[in-house]
Amino acid sequence: MAEGAIESKAPEVQLAPAGPTPVPLAIHLLAAATALAIAVFLYLVFFHAPTEVQMGIAQKIFYFHVPSAYGMYFGYTIAAVAGLLYLWKRSDTADAWSVAGAEIGTLFVLIVLITGPLWGRKAWGTFWVWDPRLTSTLLTGLIYVSFLALRGFGQVGETEKRFAAALAVVGFPLLFVIKYSVQRWSGQHPVVVSGGGGGIHDDMKPAFITGFVVISLLALLLIVVRVGIERSRQEIERATIDAATKGLLGRDS
Repeated sequence: MAEGAIESKAPEVQLAPAGPTPVPLAIHLLAAATALAIAVFLYLVFFHAPTEVQMGIAQKIFYFHVPSAYGMYFGYTIAAVAGLLYLWKRSDTADAWSVAGAEIGTLFVLIVLITGPLWGRKAWGTFWVWDPRLTSTLLTGLIYVSFLALRGFGQVGETEKRFAAALAVVGFPLLFVIKYSVQRWSGQHPVVVSGGGGGIHDDMKPAFITGFVVISLLALLLIVVRVGIERSRQEIERATIDAATKGLLGRDS
């Protein structure tokens, strides 16, 4: 190199420090409404609703168990519908909704399968019987656990996404089996508020109805937040693949 020559260097790229993504106002409002509804619900369950004569305090599990079953239906329906859309459109957004619905539905089926046996121990003297509704609920939960296991272990490619979406769709009809199993095959599971049930006392209805409001708000909040997290993960994965394709990543990346 000739004396006095100036060695040229590539301009150094300055990156702005990454800050947290602002949470939309709608999420804050939904979270506030959910927290308020939970507070009202707990008050109604433990201070307003009367204690049932035969079951005692254990009957109050009912206010958590039945709405949680609704949350299971809500989450798994979203998982199945979004899974079907993914199989049709190959949409990352549909994939995110399917994953979120399966996760939140499984959270609520876990609550159902915990609160149900606790109630059953008091009512039947045993935690578990192979009742048609209990068995179909367990089977449905296992199908969606398989969905989550497939999505949660190892590298998730297009084949895994399609197979998981198919599982979400296949599991959906079992929700109707759960719903109508008592009417079709009888069993020990009580029928309280649906056709043929004995109903509940008027003073129990505010807590019961509020439970459904709480689960609706909570399930929606959790699913929307989980969709946002999954979409961010998808974008990071896509950016990483693009950077690797263009040779922008180091050997250790």
